Amino acid sequence: MTARLFKSRHLLLLVLPCLLFYIIFKYLPMFGIAISFMDYNLFKGISGSSWVGFKYYEMFVQSPDFFVLLKNTFLLGVWKLVFGFPAPIILALLLNELGNAVFKRFVQTVSYLPHFISNVVTAGMVTLFLSPSTGIVNKLIEALGMEKINFLVLPEMFRPVYVTSEIWQHVGWEAIIYLAALSAINPMLYEAAEIDGASRWRKLYHVTLPGISPVIVILLIINIGQVMEIGFEKVFLLYTPTTYVTADIISTYVYRTGLNHGNYSYATAIDVFTGIISFIFIYTANRVSRRVSETSLW
Repeated sequence: MTARLFKSRHLLLLVLPCLLFYIIFKYLPMFGIAISFMDYNLFKGISGSSWVGFKYYEMFVQSPDFFVLLKNTFLLGVWKLVFGFPAPIILALLLNELGNAVFKRFVQTVSYLPHFISNVVTAGMVTLFLSPSTGIVNKLIEALGMEKINFLVLPEMFRPVYVTSEIWQHVGWEAIIYLAALSAINPMLYEAAEIDGASRWRKLYHVTLPGISPVIVILLIINIGQVMEIGFEKVFLLYTPTTYVTADIISTYVYRTGLNHGNYSYATAIDVFTGIISFIFIYTANRVSRRVSETSLW
């Protein structure tokens, strides 16, 4: 065993930074869950704060905001899953069909770049593009003879705006893993299908999609588990008081409760509650996947 570890020391050193990251930023903070069962005082610390059991969990469930927050978070996550998950698959399939290598690399580069733009800049660009007075989108709407739309103050427009910006920002980056899976498909399968007279659509349906289906299933399970874990930053930057009815989600509520009001125990309880829901989602999705296919996370 020692000899094998010594032989693989260089690989272990490569894994070490990733391992330290998860230990420091993912596993060690789990001990903070204890705060959700306490009447936590920042100055007394964990050892000096009194235990209150499930007080803050009950407070959240009985809160008048509970069902609104749950509904908004769930619907935004479902919209992102339904429209955002297929987008990188479609992009990868389209890029795979391109014969011009130069144009293919150009499209890949252009689609990857938005991923490296911060959420602050992205939200600023969205605000600029959708401005009712100077935004390019409303200029186009006006040129078509229609009334301008103030997208960012209409509650019903928040979800389409958010999901569209998410797709634009991450579709190219997320397509990388599908392109890698496509490159692993044996070219002889395409040759055999072509000899059998299969059209391009038939090859896509019978060779390409089955070849990347394990990757699609694994990522779908992970995405289902993240339905309730909507990122805080972009929602916070894009929503306004007029869109709270559809835009206020659990993570923004946790921010206001924990940092603005200083109620750390209540905020932690809400976050733990969200984590439990996410675990139920990913466990259920994995179990269903195991029943209907041979692919699963565990």
